[in-house]
Amino acid sequence: MNDITSPVAIRPEATADYGPVRKLNKKAFKGNSESKLVDALREADDFIPALSLVAEKDGVVVGHILFSPVKIKDQAGETPALALAPMAVLPEFQGQGIGAALVKRGLAEAGRAGHKIVVVVGHPEYYPRFGFVKAGEKGLKLPFEAQDEVFMALELVPGALAGVHGEVVYPRAFHEVT
Repeated sequence: MNDITSPVAIRPEATADYGPVRKLNKKAFKGNSESKLVDALREADDFIPALSLVAEKDGVVVGHILFSPVKIKDQAGETPALALAPMAVLPEFQGQGIGAALVKRGLAEAGRAGHKIVVVVGHPEYYPRFGFVKAGEKGLKLPFEAQDEVFMALELVPGALAGVHGEVVYPRAFHEVT
């Protein structure tokens, strides 16, 4: 039984966390794809270390969230944004608010860093509590097939999506890692 009363610290990921984060993603997602994705995104030239956060409880890394730069591309040009992916909490620590704490802190850090838009492909029952709405209703499209309700967007700056329409261009790692 995990002590749900002990505090959780949210902090930037350190190099020493890479192994624990790899194991965490394998366990949370029951496979290697997300672990490989995180490794590939860390190696990218546009990796933002301040937006790769871990949740630590009693000295153990129990959660991780990563935001990566993406572009929203249309005929008029490109608009910078972030993709929230992946976000994971060890199964035995789920349901304790750790994922929510990671999302809230990550969004706050992204806003402080001047980012205006975040997109996510995730659980439609989970992300709306943080202000995410269906991205299709904002004129955004994915470069791959997914149900409309799982593709969501959030304006960190009100009105940031006004006049922005087009396809979200993800880093190459999202397409290459399986």
